[in-house]
Amino acid sequence: MDQGERRKFLIEYLLGERGEYGGLRIPEGEAEGRYLLRSLLNVRGAGGASEEFLKVQDEYLKEESARRGIAEIGDMEEVGGGIYLWRGDITTLRVDAIVNAANSALTGCYVPNHRCIDNAIHTFAGIQLRRECSEIMERQGFEEPPGRAKITPAFNLPCRFVIHTVGPIVFDRLTDVERNLLESCYESCLNLASERSFESIAFCCISTGEFRFPNEDAAEIAVRTVRAWKKSSKSAMKVVFNVFREIDEEIYRRILCE
Repeated sequence: MDQGERRKFLIEYLLGERGEYGGLRIPEGEAEGRYLLRSLLNVRGAGGASEEFLKVQDEYLKEESARRGIAEIGDMEEVGGGIYLWRGDITTLRVDAIVNAANSALTGCYVPNHRCIDNAIHTFAGIQLRRECSEIMERQGFEEPPGRAKITPAFNLPCRFVIHTVGPIVFDRLTDVERNLLESCYESCLNLASERSFESIAFCCISTGEFRFPNEDAAEIAVRTVRAWKKSSKSAMKVVFNVFREIDEEIYRRILCE
């Protein structure tokens, strides 16, 4: 199969799982096909799939990963002390672990083609990630509290593992409760990565965006917490601050260079 044939197979399989989509026309255009496939993956539950589906999906996602390009930590800018700043798509990073800003259900974003990092990570990892997270949550028996961390394989992502953490939501004004919980997110992820002897980890901007944590405050907490952790643990782990927007890159660069 070429990439177009794989995409058509995956779309037809996913449509076949949902009777209400039976009359949906499969678009001929490549961009429209990618959009529909991602939408179907996003709304799909955590159930299993056939071996054929998984094989074709994995081949498709690996090819998509190669098309989008893979970012190596050695090509990034080190700002000092084993800390790196990089702007781009975290799902293209080849590191030991990337950090996902998850929600309390931990099974990903179900909004079709939503632009959050949770949606992107689950999309390009494949359906195995949602199933893995669902099994973790079934064993736990309650929603994931803010400030902790869970780890899963990365499946079809270039990284080896995904560390999922739920950041605090700012409902009104920022308080010390949210500040302490965000600090705990970074510490929990770093401790978990250290326990696994990881050499590198990449953080997204946890709790900003949908969770409304002010970007400047979030960056200050992130940098301060990572630096303090590295100093106290004497760890040589490489830490990447991954940003997606130019404004966040400017904020992190200023704080890191102070």
